[in-house]
Amino acid sequence: MESSYLIIALLVMATTVTVFMGMRMQRLHRENVISAALHIGGNGAPSLRELELAKPRSERMLMPLLRRMHGFGRMLTPARNLTQLQHNLVLAGLSNRLSLTDFLGLRFLSGLALGVTLFLVSSSNRPPLLALLFAFAGFIAGLYMPNLWLHSKVRNRQRAIERSLPDALDMMSICVDAGLGFEAAMQKVTTQWDTELSLEMQRVINEIRLGVARVDALHNLIHRTGATDVANFVAVLIQADKLGIAIKDVLRTQADQMRIRRRQRAEETAQKAPLKMLFPLIFFIFPAMFAIILGPTIPRFLRIFG
Repeated sequence: MESSYLIIALLVMATTVTVFMGMRMQRLHRENVISAALHIGGNGAPSLRELELAKPRSERMLMPLLRRMHGFGRMLTPARNLTQLQHNLVLAGLSNRLSLTDFLGLRFLSGLALGVTLFLVSSSNRPPLLALLFAFAGFIAGLYMPNLWLHSKVRNRQRAIERSLPDALDMMSICVDAGLGFEAAMQKVTTQWDTELSLEMQRVINEIRLGVARVDALHNLIHRTGATDVANFVAVLIQADKLGIAIKDVLRTQADQMRIRRRQRAEETAQKAPLKMLFPLIFFIFPAMFAIILGPTIPRFLRIFG
């Protein structure tokens, strides 16, 4: 019995590490990897082995395992969902750190670990057929846990971009009033801030420098973020450019509108708070309060009416 508990604990730990390892790897930047490799290689150019050894140990151990299992994940994923998963990885900002192949392997490994864990837990005191049913349900649940995590990353990134957009437009408006151009003002934002929006603006600047038209670079920004405020700002900016309206007026007006919209979203979230607090109050806090307040009186009532 003790050995079975040990196996269950190890499988639960493996499931947790598998699902949340991607969350840790996304915090590591390529600049740190290259600088570490340069430090290892001295003044000369780093070799491929040094670049590989400079990566975190978790990435070097987990990524090959995920790539080996991506075939099973691809078989269990409908073909129509592959494009959507790839787009979600782009929206979450993970496309350069977690490929579609790695994500499919992560799905299968998560489902396998959770299914085996539930089978071992339920097989000790339930019939084998019921244990297999629990294992199948756990496999399906584990298969979609990375999807839920990915959707959460997309929502959080879009909210972060929408929150920082008014401040970025304010800074760009000030820079344009000072005499800078649109790209130079955007470059000023990227040098001052280290946010998701500033990283996307830097990609826009890099695309423009490589010869991509400004309109196409801004459309690519919409594709990579998926934020409604960014889409509205880009649409207004392109329309103003066609009509010959000054960029500084567009930036100032859009900054005011984005700030009003941000305040409205904050007020809407605050109005939802009492409704969200209702369920924890009813099911967790009120029963504990009643037990503390009325608990000492129950024996007395039992003696009186007994």
